[in-house]
Amino acid sequence: MSGYIALSYWDIVLAAVFLVLNAGLSLALRLDLERQLLIAAGRMVVQLLMVGLILKAVFAAASPWITLLVALVMVGFAGHEIRARQERRLAGPWGYALGAGAMTLAGTIVTAFALASQIQPTPWWSPQFALPLFGMVLGNTMTGVSLGLDALHGMVGRERRAIEAQLLLGHTRLAALLPVVRRALRSGFTPIINAMAATGVVSLPGMMTGQILSGVDPQEAVKYQLLIMFLIGGATGLGVLGAVIASARRLTDHRQRLRLDRLAPAPGR
Repeated sequence: MSGYIALSYWDIVLAAVFLVLNAGLSLALRLDLERQLLIAAGRMVVQLLMVGLILKAVFAAASPWITLLVALVMVGFAGHEIRARQERRLAGPWGYALGAGAMTLAGTIVTAFALASQIQPTPWWSPQFALPLFGMVLGNTMTGVSLGLDALHGMVGRERRAIEAQLLLGHTRLAALLPVVRRALRSGFTPIINAMAATGVVSLPGMMTGQILSGVDPQEAVKYQLLIMFLIGGATGLGVLGAVIASARRLTDHRQRLRLDRLAPAPGR
């Protein structure tokens, strides 16, 4: 087994040649994607370099308060992404708080469980373990929650008449919204289900590949990847369930009425 192989910045530049090639093809074919592609790549480089420097300082400080602060910053950005990825969202503070709250609660529970029971670092909040794990769980939960909420809000708007007809016939708000809620939950669960189904057969996940390239025994890398995937799946499920059900309740009231006035207008309307 070979040891860790260090990469130079020149190696990174060489890998970026193919991205530049894609931008050139986009320009030649008039896809108008080259600007977005290069800006996204530039943002990624800047963000990762900054994160590398920040994490190096956080790991050296080994402070629970600094670790908590970094985790809160991650939550803040992830909550903004959930809100931004919805074509229609809840109006007011609910548009941010509901999705971010469900994601944070699910991610925190699952991450704390893994740190306390499986990984068991010393101390248990060690930033070297807690922040990367929390980041992976949070990122995937964010995707599921945003998809679930976007599907729910879109379908409630499109099927308003059918839902209100059910309510007029005497059905409870839960019964009237149940078909829409089920489809929204399926939308939120789909990415993680597809990821688990393809892992190992179609693709080797990034964390596992990185461990193998750095010299870790493949069997140990597999154990860690299974742990991460199970944690991500659990957190995504909890987050999507919490966000979709809470949003469905927000879109109705105790008088069994549909409250689409609690949805912000779609952009451009």
